[in-house]
Amino acid sequence: MDHQSIIESINKHIALSENELLIFLSSLKRKKIDRKSLILAQGQVCEYIYFVESGALRAFYLDESGKESTIMFAIKDWWVTDMYCFINQKPSMLMIEAIEDSLVYQLKKTDLDDLYINVPQFEKLFRILMQNAYIREQLRVIDNLSLSAEERYEIFINKYPEVAHKVKQKQIASYLGITAEFLSMIKNKKAKT
Repeated sequence: MDHQSIIESINKHIALSENELLIFLSSLKRKKIDRKSLILAQGQVCEYIYFVESGALRAFYLDESGKESTIMFAIKDWWVTDMYCFINQKPSMLMIEAIEDSLVYQLKKTDLDDLYINVPQFEKLFRILMQNAYIREQLRVIDNLSLSAEERYEIFINKYPEVAHKVKQKQIASYLGITAEFLSMIKNKKAKT
């Protein structure tokens, strides 16, 4: 099995010995996910964190009335899970679905805990990943509080052009906290200028 993409990703942050790399790779399970399939459902205990080798995933919250609120997208070289529920081994608050046919590596919480002990570099890796995620989410909250929907959309398409081309307009609208109709008006206005 070719693990090149995940090896290249972790090498951006940490250096592993051959033995440490083998320990890590042995804890991964590669999984194919068909488009529109769920890898995590609300209420299901969140046992895994996923690394996207190819494809695209979407994590979203589904409220009691059936309204979806997109929390995040994940494309190649990104990690995704319901972090609170993963860390605490609780039933998931989020759903994670494949937006397109995808290949992921899944890493079980117990295996990650073992990696922290047996390959201490993984504490550094996940500290860096968590810091980056926290910063990204903090900036998103500030943008949501201080910017117009038009400005937030512009930031989204400039910051995540690959994501913008892979997902549906209603999913982008859900991520931005607006309706698909309002996003359509924003795009039409932008096209005219």
